Amino acid sequence: MAGLFGGGAGRGEAARQLRVGVIGAGHFGRFHALKVAASPRECLVGIHDPDQARAAAVGAEAGGAPALALDALLECCEAVVIAAPAEHHFALADRALRDGRHVLVEKPIASTLEQADRLAALAVETGLVLQVGHLLRYSAEHHAITGRITRPLYIEATRIAPFKPRGTDVSVILDLMIHDLDLVLAIVDSEIVDVDALGAAVSSQHEDIANARVRFANGCVTTITASRISLKTERRMRLFSEEGYLSADFVKRELTMIGRKKGLPLPGTGGFRREVVSWDDHDTLAAEHVAFAAACLDGAPVLVDAQAGRRALAAALAVTDSIASVRALWEKSGLVSPG
Repeated sequence: MAGLFGGGAGRGEAARQLRVGVIGAGHFGRFHALKVAASPRECLVGIHDPDQARAAAVGAEAGGAPALALDALLECCEAVVIAAPAEHHFALADRALRDGRHVLVEKPIASTLEQADRLAALAVETGLVLQVGHLLRYSAEHHAITGRITRPLYIEATRIAPFKPRGTDVSVILDLMIHDLDLVLAIVDSEIVDVDALGAAVSSQHEDIANARVRFANGCVTTITASRISLKTERRMRLFSEEGYLSADFVKRELTMIGRKKGLPLPGTGGFRREVVSWDDHDTLAAEHVAFAAACLDGAPVLVDAQAGRRALAAALAVTDSIASVRALWEKSGLVSPG
């Protein structure tokens, strides 16, 4: 797909930069602004945030980009990064696409499936890039896992961390669990047929801890636990398949694979081998921006497009609905007080 101001970079335009504006100067907005400013293929033209002082401070840190009103930002950019609170994702992405701007929107893509569908249709109609910020797709661990397990039978994922006020505008499902849901959906080529989940709000108005069991049409089953009220940080994933058993520790950046193709022989196991792989720190956010610039300027395929964002949102909403059903049962049976 051609970029907003022409096709892919030829010999005479190889150094052209994508003019990017950042909407939202909070935690992730700041990181996005810094990555844009450091990118050889992007140019930070401004930052918009209701808190102008915050926008100005982030802009100064990112090389002097001005704090701009939304209209002014859209006038001077070719693309926007939307890092505002999740409830504003749809309205801002809709506005930007209608104004002819490419969009990188943080996850979740929107609040409802109808909104996600409208954004996807608008991106097709306008021929613009709509990329969703599911960072794990650009990570070293994602490539390490998908390069070894392609037909999983069972997946177990754990993502827990101590409490932080940031991100509590949404539930832990949309804040943390959606990362593993998206990664699972990228691995399992099948539709979800059943979700059984439970969760509870502890330190915020939304669920802070949740567990979901997801069953796919092809028979694969996934169990995912997410918490933002734990005493420690733990990020693990285990996968079972005919190809072998894989255990990944994302904090230690280490993967162990028990299979038949690679690694040291395991005596007495009938031909199985043990492979241990580690990886260095990988700047996934920078990789995400490289992909975004390539999609806008060169017409490269969008790795995490609107359909991928919608699928992750649908899974997260199914988990949320299941939790609500279980909560209603708890209240009816007297296990918990009506909330």
